[in-house]
Amino acid sequence: MFARTAESRRLVDGLSINECDVRSADQVRQRIETGAHDRLAFRGALLAVPPDARDAWLDRVLGLGTLPDDGPELPSGCVPYLPCGVEALLEIVDSAHVGPADVFVDVGSGVGRAMALVHLLTGAASIGIEIQSRLVQAARDVARVVSSKIRNVHGDAVELTCCIVVGSVFFFYCPFSGERLQHVLAELEAIAQTRPIRVCCVDLPLPACTWLAAEPATSGSVTIYRSAYDDVSALAR
Repeated sequence: MFARTAESRRLVDGLSINECDVRSADQVRQRIETGAHDRLAFRGALLAVPPDARDAWLDRVLGLGTLPDDGPELPSGCVPYLPCGVEALLEIVDSAHVGPADVFVDVGSGVGRAMALVHLLTGAASIGIEIQSRLVQAARDVARVVSSKIRNVHGDAVELTCCIVVGSVFFFYCPFSGERLQHVLAELEAIAQTRPIRVCCVDLPLPACTWLAAEPATSGSVTIYRSAYDDVSALAR
């Protein structure tokens, strides 16, 4: 079981952000609230913030405060919620070539910050699956501000395959392992046999799968997997 680290707490407590970044975040949030959001302008504003302040900047844009505590709904053996850093999510967006036609599925979505960021950067629809009701409520509060294209589902990803089947990009950040993970990967394999998908992982190397191939890594924490069935589909065409 992972402990919530000082670094993960910093991501949501608004530290390490100067007055200029505060003004920038407030301006970006105002554009989102008034329906004036522009993906390129958002990315430019984000990249103008120093890398070590981008998490705090994003949390201010999304109106996130202190993380809700993990509750009794978290299954035994599952990792408590940890927010994924902005730099890893930027790498995923670029390396997995996420675009507006994609459906980004966050397995273990917490308060929804990864889904919100991916949507704001790319226009992709986002679905989050989270087992802890307090985190789901926080994520729905974020989605109400950001976009109607973000959907938060309360439940266990192992049981909610109906939410997975519509996805094209799947995101895992230390949600679970063992038989639970193997079950979800089996569901993803069935989807991969019907269309191309990408599986994106941060700090969670997947168990060996004959149908998944890792792309060359661009960092030590992010791995992008593509389906071996993609090559078969291409040959069939």
